Formats: sequence, structure tokens, C-alpha cells
Amino acid sequence: MLQPEVEAFHARLSKVLKMNKTILVVDDKRSVQLLVKDYLTERGFKVVTANNGREALFTARHENPDLILLDIMMPEMDGFEFMRLHRKERETPIILLTAKLDETDKVIGLELGADDYVTKPFGMAELVARIRAVLRRLEKSKSDSDNDILTAGEILLNKQSHMVKASGQSVDLTPSEFDLLAILMASPGRAFSRAELLESLQGNSFEGVERTIDVHIRNLRSKLEIDPANPHYVQTVFGVGYRFNPELDS
Repeated sequence: MLQPEVEAFHARLSKVLKMNKTILVVDDKRSVQLLVKDYLTERGFKVVTANNGREALFTARHENPDLILLDIMMPEMDGFEFMRLHRKERETPIILLTAKLDETDKVIGLELGADDYVTKPFGMAELVARIRAVLRRLEKSKSDSDNDILTAGEILLNKQSHMVKASGQSVDLTPSEFDLLAILMASPGRAFSRAELLESLQGNSFEGVERTIDVHIRNLRSKLEIDPANPHYVQTVFGVGYRFNPELDS
């Protein structure tokens, strides 16, 4: 049984994560929309819905959701096309809702900037746990006042403004990419295993796939490195995982 102070902490955390948080549910099946909307509304979230990617673009612009639950297979505009267009405007956290078991779809979604995915049929408790995990990472990165600014070589990361610059140029990162880079930069030179990085990103409330980290690392390299095929900053430690190299080339 949790001690009273621990229970109080979780109660405050739950309140913070739910307060004024808007979730956009994008799915062409009305039954899925209503099921998710009812469940999340009961837990204090504001929920708006869209039937396809085209409608979701309009809704996202006007509602500015804190997180998007996005189906992949939809008429008019699928989830992948929505992500390509939406990412040009905002870096809203996205959790994919996929009925496909093909891992390729999940990897494509992660490469386009998704933060997580849930395979249909999914349990509502698991879905809420994943939503809270993503929102918790966002809240932590915004509210953590310790070491707000991390610098290494030509890379600058500002936690408060959620901004990253490489060689003086702003770099757009998804929330998961930002958090992953912050973890690596906070301990330069340390080799992290994929499992360690995955747990730091997602917590231990549910199982993740370590290949998720590889996709995020590949995205980081494409955005930060001069030559992503021969990365200088985000390095592979063979047999272990990844580390951040803070040194400039001599």
C-alpha cells in the first residue's frame, strides 16, 4: 500500500496532467471516437474529434490540442499524410492508433515524428497510461528548472523554451526526440543502453519496443548531424547502445 505522501504526490501529478489538457482523437470509426472520448472525458480531459486527416488538420489549427491520438488508415487523408503536413506547423505529441500488426507501419510513423503507438484492439487503461507518460515527459521538460540550458560543441538545448539549435540554426524536434537528446546531453560520454533510454522516455508502466529508440536516434542524426551516415554527436556504442559526444572536431 502506498504511503500517504506518495499517494498525495500521484494525486497532484494526475491533476496537473489532466488540467486543461485537450486530446484530439482522429479516427474514421465513430464508435472508436465515442469510446475514447467518453473514457478520457470521465478522467478530466477535454476531447475533440475528427473523422480523417483533412478534418484533423483544421481541428488541430483551431483547438491546438496538447496531444493527438491518430488512426493510420482513414479515407480522404490517412494518418501518415496528416503527420507530414501537421509537423510543418506544430510539434504536437502524437500517439498512433494502428490496427495493423506490420512493424513497418509503426516504424514509418515513428520516423515521421510519432511519440508512441497503440495497436488495436487496445485497453483503455493502457491508452491512458501512454497518454499520461507522453504528457508527463512534456511537463517535466517544461518545468524542470535545473540545468535548463545544455550545450555541447555546436549543439544548444534549452529546456524551458523547448528549443534546440545546431550551429546557430533552430532545429525542430518532436517531444520524444527532444527528451532523448536532453537525456544524452545531460550525461555526455556516457553509454546508454536502448532499454535505459526507452525506460527514461516511457517509464515502466508499459512495455515498449527497443527499436523505437533506433528510429528516434536516426531522426536526431538527420536533423543534427552534418553527415548523418557518419555521426559526430550521437554515436553508436556497439553492443551497448548510444552516447553523446560533446567534443568538437579538432
